[in-house]
Amino acid sequence: MSYFAGTYDVAVIGAGHAGIEAALASARLGASTIVFTVNLDWIGNMACNPSIGGTSKGHLVREIDALGGEMGKAADKTLIQSRILNLGKGPAVHSLRAQIDRREYTQYMKHCLENQDGLDLKQAEIVSLFKNDDGLWEFSTQLGATYTAKCVVIATGTFLKGKIFVGDVSFESGPDGMFPSNDLSQALLDLNVPLRRFKTGTPPRVNRRSVDFTGLEEQVGDEVITPFSFETPDDVLQNKAICHITYTNLETKQVILDNLHRSPLYSNKIEGVGPRYCPSIEDKIVRFSEKERHQIFIEPCGLDTEELYLQGISSSLPEDVQLQILKSIKGLENVKVMRTAYAIEYDCVDPLALKSTLEFNDLE
Repeated sequence: MSYFAGTYDVAVIGAGHAGIEAALASARLGASTIVFTVNLDWIGNMACNPSIGGTSKGHLVREIDALGGEMGKAADKTLIQSRILNLGKGPAVHSLRAQIDRREYTQYMKHCLENQDGLDLKQAEIVSLFKNDDGLWEFSTQLGATYTAKCVVIATGTFLKGKIFVGDVSFESGPDGMFPSNDLSQALLDLNVPLRRFKTGTPPRVNRRSVDFTGLEEQVGDEVITPFSFETPDDVLQNKAICHITYTNLETKQVILDNLHRSPLYSNKIEGVGPRYCPSIEDKIVRFSEKERHQIFIEPCGLDTEELYLQGISSSLPEDVQLQILKSIKGLENVKVMRTAYAIEYDCVDPLALKSTLEFNDLE
């Protein structure tokens, strides 16, 4: 049985990076706002990469900060290591990037939302969405609560009809083992919102204690740290960890080529296309067949965990093949995998359906 739970000026569905900024901007401008997330413990979750910024993205974070956003402040508060990338190239491509304490970042953002006046935070899955005759949007949760709002912001990330792929294994899921949002995807289709199928991937996460750092390249942070936020004093930030670099090799390449037929990317099991140029390691091996090696950045996921992130080796190959790949790489010969890499496919809104304001044309 459903019940009416409240009405708001703005409802935000999703509490990742985009949903957080949308909800805070709305509430700070005086609009009564509610933000929904499927899991309160993973607000602002960095499922793909525990970092903020990087090429092109670093510029965007600073623009968000200049507009009063929170991401830059959160990044400065939770950084592990900060570097400006591409300093060997022209200034137009210099990009600020910070390795972030993943758990601390989510805690910071959750507390920020909790403390914001005019903003309610709710763990719930939205399963329906339609427009009433009075012009208000009506939507309901999986548990039967019904809400209305003048405006609804969709910020669902990779959850809409999310599907995980690891070799021959596939199953419906959001990132990090959370459940997907299937009903909302159908509700958008019922509103004649055109959807597309995208995919992205993640690398394995490994235990630091099983990595041999002997002979690996060290990657230190900048001696003088540039804050993301214009409100952060220049002299309060410090690097707290050293990252490392290793490389794939010809053995790695051969393992991948021998098992390419087991990749869902090359067996037509994945329908979606990548939303940005972030190829998997098997895609790199195929696209750049002339290369003998590829960089892998070994980075911490946090200061209070031994979990390491292997940037540059995203994959959807089977688990046993992933292990062969890792053990062929210097420093990872005896590695213990904590999280297996996977690809995730999901629905997203066709951007051609949006106006220049990022609003939909009139929907009924």
